Amino acid sequence: MEFDINTIGSEYKWGFADPEKYVFKAEKGLNRRVVEAISYHKNEPEWMLKYRLKALEIFQKKPMPTWGADLSQLDLDNIYYYVKPTDQRDARSWDDVPEEIKRTFDRLGIPEAERKVLAGVGAQYDSEMVYHRVKEELERQGVIFVSIEDGLKNYEDLFKEYFGTVVPPEDNKFAALNAAVWSGGSFVYIPPGVEVELPLQAYFRVNTAELGQFERTLIIVDEGAKVHYIEGCTAPTYSTDSFHSGVIEIVVKKGATSRYTTIQNWSHNMYNLVTQRAVVHQDAYHMWLDGNLGSKVTMKYPSSYLIEPGARSDILSIAFASTGQHQDTGGKLIFAAPHTSGSIVSKSISRGSGRASYRGLIKVHEGATHAKVNVECDALLINEESRTDTYPYMEIEEETASVGHEATVSRLNDEQIFYLQSRGLEEDEAAALIVRGFIEPVAKELPLEYAVELNRLIELEMEGSVG
Repeated sequence: MEFDINTIGSEYKWGFADPEKYVFKAEKGLNRRVVEAISYHKNEPEWMLKYRLKALEIFQKKPMPTWGADLSQLDLDNIYYYVKPTDQRDARSWDDVPEEIKRTFDRLGIPEAERKVLAGVGAQYDSEMVYHRVKEELERQGVIFVSIEDGLKNYEDLFKEYFGTVVPPEDNKFAALNAAVWSGGSFVYIPPGVEVELPLQAYFRVNTAELGQFERTLIIVDEGAKVHYIEGCTAPTYSTDSFHSGVIEIVVKKGATSRYTTIQNWSHNMYNLVTQRAVVHQDAYHMWLDGNLGSKVTMKYPSSYLIEPGARSDILSIAFASTGQHQDTGGKLIFAAPHTSGSIVSKSISRGSGRASYRGLIKVHEGATHAKVNVECDALLINEESRTDTYPYMEIEEETASVGHEATVSRLNDEQIFYLQSRGLEEDEAAALIVRGFIEPVAKELPLEYAVELNRLIELEMEGSVG
């Protein structure tokens, strides 16, 4: 039965769920049979199956992390690791998408987003990409924006050259898990000198209860090229927990510019454990803009490795933790070459008994002369029981490095609330306005329609938070 969670008083906006329809659903739990079934249904080359099975072995050997958020209630044996919603692969036209899936994305505004002349749109439903499109003029310039499966199928040599080189399976337990069961996601290649002025967009939707979603995105920005990729995520609310563990690999070559924006609004029963990493080459620039407003637990630390002289990267992060949520987020910058620079700006908001944690790493290797980095961590507490923590790690091995760090914690100011009420605002409206001002350094970097959506989501989260 389809339901709209808004009708039962929840603050989660995208809480509707469609009846499950699928052409294949793997058994619960993870074993060799499940991995082989995924590879079989995707008709993959033998080398990819071997890659998956090796990653499965790595995953099984690595222990669960004991730092960060509490993962003791995450039951990895009670997850469906692959659900194939349709036999129709990667439709080129919105009209080709099955009706029940189309209805879901209609409600999420995907067709509307494309009508706003986004350069490309991809939509993932459960474990598979169901809709992908690139403007014809970009295709003529050699831009590739396809599902990760079609990247493997149609551009195998390019795919194999980069896949798993930025985030190898050995990196961490959940990177190994993703490498074993990855399904869905995007493959993006921007040729040398091509500037994609409008953003590419992907949207990920989990409809099935107790589903794990393991999309894999690989983006290669060749020399002097430019691209902005935007990802959004939602899931319905179920009484059982769901699991999302994506891997994002980005290669930014000499003189290129790339930007990756994530606005995640998972339901409050989602474990969201993601590995995002960029390798930035000479005189190239990469920005992470990371927004986290949903989930039960999020552990996500976008990372940039500055490996050649002149490489630069900025990380802008915002997290909103409500009651029952732990947002453990932040960023990592690794300086491995001279004259590299970067910054991390992290904003977190905690309301009710929500907990927000900043966890970051700055690593300046010996020989990365004249590296420059600044970190700002600002936390806003809405209620007395709200909690925030900061775990900054600094490993500086180069005397010429310039490193700054500052952190602030503040509470919602009663005097500011009173002043705004005296100007005619309701108490909730006043609190939401203050919060919007607090996150403004992040929101102003978003395209207009996403900034509006972020503010609307913040307002929903703030309803009933004061008074």
